[in-house]
Amino acid sequence: MAPHAEEPKPDSGVDLIQHDGSKYGDWRDDFHRDGSAIVKGVITPERAEYYKKKQIEWLQSFKRGFDPNDESTWTQDHLPVSFKGGMYFAYSSTHEKFVWEARTEPKVIDTFSKLWGTEELLCSFDGMNITLPRQKDLTWSPWPHTDQSPHRKGMQCVQGLLNYQPNGPNDGGLILMKGSSKLFDEFFRENREQADHDDKPPEDENFKDLFIFKEEDVKWFEERGCKLEKICLEPGDLVLWDSRTMHYACFPQGDKIRHVQYICMTPAKFAKKEDYELKAKMFNTWQGTTHWPHCNIRVQGPPMRNGQVCSQNRSEPLEKPLITDRLLQLAGAKAY
Repeated sequence: MAPHAEEPKPDSGVDLIQHDGSKYGDWRDDFHRDGSAIVKGVITPERAEYYKKKQIEWLQSFKRGFDPNDESTWTQDHLPVSFKGGMYFAYSSTHEKFVWEARTEPKVIDTFSKLWGTEELLCSFDGMNITLPRQKDLTWSPWPHTDQSPHRKGMQCVQGLLNYQPNGPNDGGLILMKGSSKLFDEFFRENREQADHDDKPPEDENFKDLFIFKEEDVKWFEERGCKLEKICLEPGDLVLWDSRTMHYACFPQGDKIRHVQYICMTPAKFAKKEDYELKAKMFNTWQGTTHWPHCNIRVQGPPMRNGQVCSQNRSEPLEKPLITDRLLQLAGAKAY
């Protein structure tokens, strides 16, 4: 990566990864061409199996009767509250020991360091995804979206997903509109309205980094050469995508439970002083945030069950992480 003549600032309209066209001979070439890349074997299959087991144990810790071997228990009543049928952000789960272990896997950190050209990173307090196939009390519909506000121009953030379970064409997983990140600014030069979706953010919430696309918007990208692609993965693979990329998750049609951890890291130098302080406060009170590590630091709110705060809500993780200087730096609770 070429050094910056002058460091671009977040929301300046300039890509925060300045790529000079160099070839690396690895996944970075895919990323700079397509806006996404699969990094193979970031953790071993044995580590992936460990994390998968810990996720199941976490679900069972609520003692609601969930049994991974008994599909009659694969219902919302038997599970903690999730978003979109399997995304877990609440109950201080974003700070569980095994979650921080995944974030601090050496090759996970190394991947983001290579991408951004620095080891001084901040990490998101992001959730995990445990999606059960054939869950009968869910309604599922595609929701193609981007996790970057149209008000933010250029490449501002890169999302990641660490996969723990074999994930083939029929298994629930990530669908990306390859190449769509490069058309993001062009698409939003016109005034665009979001799809009328249950998850659409209120109009007055500026810089809430979610935009849900309409069906005709999907066609707009396809007409310009982009293609929706189901990303197939092996245990231990890490997927990265530019946050301007259109994407969504498909519901599993096969037999396998989906097991992933969302991980996002950006350079610490992108964070403003007030965001750094808020991030440290949220870490010290075991609260989750959005997938943005350096900005858009917002409380996610408690889990709601039947219109009320879930009685099993937690204010701290079941197993607290092992606190190290490196973890505190990634959390924004200790300066580099």
